[in-house]
Amino acid sequence: MKTILIKNANVVNEGKIFKGDVLIDGDRIAEISETISVKSADTKIIDADDSYLIPGMIDDQVHFREPGLTHKATIFTESRAAAAGGITSFIEMPNTVPQATTIELLEEKFTTASKDSFVNYSFMFGGTNTNLDEILKVDKTKVAGLKLFLGSSTGDMLVDDLDTLENIFSKTDLLISAHCEDEATIKANMEKALAKYGEDIPISEHPKIRSEEACYISSSRAIELAKKTGARLHVFHLSTAKETALFSNKKPLKDKKITAEVCVHHLWFTDADYETKGTKIKWNPAVKTAADKSGLWKALNDDRIDVIATDHAPHTIEEKDNVYTKAPSGGPLVQHAVEALFEMHHKGFITVEKLVEKMAHNPAILFEIKDRGYIREGYKADLVLINPNAPWTVSKANTAYKCGWSPFEGNTFRSRITHTFVNGNLVYDNGKLVGNSVGERLTFNR
Repeated sequence: MKTILIKNANVVNEGKIFKGDVLIDGDRIAEISETISVKSADTKIIDADDSYLIPGMIDDQVHFREPGLTHKATIFTESRAAAAGGITSFIEMPNTVPQATTIELLEEKFTTASKDSFVNYSFMFGGTNTNLDEILKVDKTKVAGLKLFLGSSTGDMLVDDLDTLENIFSKTDLLISAHCEDEATIKANMEKALAKYGEDIPISEHPKIRSEEACYISSSRAIELAKKTGARLHVFHLSTAKETALFSNKKPLKDKKITAEVCVHHLWFTDADYETKGTKIKWNPAVKTAADKSGLWKALNDDRIDVIATDHAPHTIEEKDNVYTKAPSGGPLVQHAVEALFEMHHKGFITVEKLVEKMAHNPAILFEIKDRGYIREGYKADLVLINPNAPWTVSKANTAYKCGWSPFEGNTFRSRITHTFVNGNLVYDNGKLVGNSVGERLTFNR
């Protein structure tokens, strides 16, 4: 069994930062102490030199495009990018080609990940208007949860039949994660924009088409249904300050039945950025106003929003450079999310302790993930070292995504990830991806 000793780290865990050492033995954290002596001549020693040692980010929402859309991305390429970005576990969405809406198709994705993934993995099962019987067969101890698109996005998985929705909410014991945008509102707004501009709608109209109203109507409706049926609901990618009022911080996360997520791009960009970034920052839901960004940060810090994710959703640059009506929504984020969030820490938006809570501890609590998300003795050694004072600039040349571009190109981050460990294996070392695909299937305490 290999042993790795990380010395002189600022260990960030469970609301505290302390100077100490961490010993990895095999795939687990064996010891945490102020100082640990070398136990064996074979022990690899890494001097953290006062860098932060954090549990790896657990990203509860990614789109890795395999199968069927592999010209954009694959589980292999994007899990490597995730490792470079300090993400040690991901939960991937079902809107691939074919869609993961049967047990057989879902298990095919697990098989691919077992061979190719650099980091740990699970997948969402996809709900549709017609597959309730298949939903009820899903084993909640083996799958992250159920994904419902209550507004259309990439892929045709819109669930818009109200009777079907109530049936799903009433009968499944899976955690339901929902993309909430009201389709009728979006369609009406789009018709007005097409009448005014034709196909070449200015990208600045995107947050007016996929509007605050569209988000709020859908989120509030989903929450009402969850309260009526007792379903466990997790609302993905909040994008408006108004929606944050729908969520509570009155209970600890483990006791909440209704929870919320915010994504990195909604915490970083505003509608003012459409002028320079164009369709590169076209996401669903749309990036909205500075006031919305401020409201999201407030709700994140006061615990109405529970987790931070990426919604990593790559497309080729040729696809993104189309006119508004043809440019797909989504962008690559897993490689740069953690460093972007640390940049927001440097700017005073959030503490490092709170960041770790939202990126690692809370996803583990929310999805009941076994033995991950914390720096604890006996837990899996999914760890990241990040130097808070090592500036670098994002460019195409240092981007690991298969699509070859990033919405952060040109941004200089003050913090740099130097090492990523997955199940005790060093998979990213000072700018280089090393080793093999060592990711494991996530397991759940349910």
